Amino acid sequence: MELFYIFIFFLLGLIFGSFFTVVGSRLPKGENFITSRSECDRCHHELALKDMVPLLSFFLLKGRCRYCKGKIDTLSSYMEFFTGVLFALSYYVFGFSFDLLIALGVVAMLIILSVSDISYYIIPDQVLIFFSGYFLILTCLATDVPTACLHLIYGIILFGIMYTIMLLGNFLFKKESLGGGDVKLMFVMGLIIHPFLGLIVIFFASLLALPISFYILYRKSQSLIPFGPFLLISFTFIYFTGIDVSTILNFIRLL
Repeated sequence: MELFYIFIFFLLGLIFGSFFTVVGSRLPKGENFITSRSECDRCHHELALKDMVPLLSFFLLKGRCRYCKGKIDTLSSYMEFFTGVLFALSYYVFGFSFDLLIALGVVAMLIILSVSDISYYIIPDQVLIFFSGYFLILTCLATDVPTACLHLIYGIILFGIMYTIMLLGNFLFKKESLGGGDVKLMFVMGLIIHPFLGLIVIFFASLLALPISFYILYRKSQSLIPFGPFLLISFTFIYFTGIDVSTILNFIRLL
């Protein structure tokens, strides 16, 4: 039965991953992501249901549009697969619980904002506002109002820390070092994790971004690197592994 549920969550992840990708790609452009029909980015032919089966359609069509034979962007397929894996992992780690609902929200936020930031270097405020309310409501339901207020304070602290880092970076590099979306994203993360863990998220994200940034700068000769996905990947790792403040402090003592 456990394997059955894991498989079901993987399938759900494929379906929702397709939707999350649409939200992340359309919202920054102000397009309707609910009622508008999907179309080919090249020939703009309206896609049929058989063209939009998550992951499967990409392989059956061999990565090309059925109508114009142009190459299909692989980003959507990657995101569908990763969402499926992370949905299945969410159930495996947390089972049926409030933590599962938070984990699924974390995955949704990861995919939507990663697509948006990678494609347009934008972290939409609408998404941040939605998930802020989502996480706060779940915290209230799972615990109590005072705990939710404490997490709200955590969010404000992390926002302040990231804002300070942005100002320092702007001063040192004499240009914009971080986007405002990255700063506001840390507020949302603070609604779930302790500020100390937020610092670990920033540290891990920086370590992860450094070599990839050098590679992108070398290969594409561009100076603008989306930092949001690195923050989100680090944050997701921290949440799913269950690392807490005491674990980090014990590890530091052993060094």
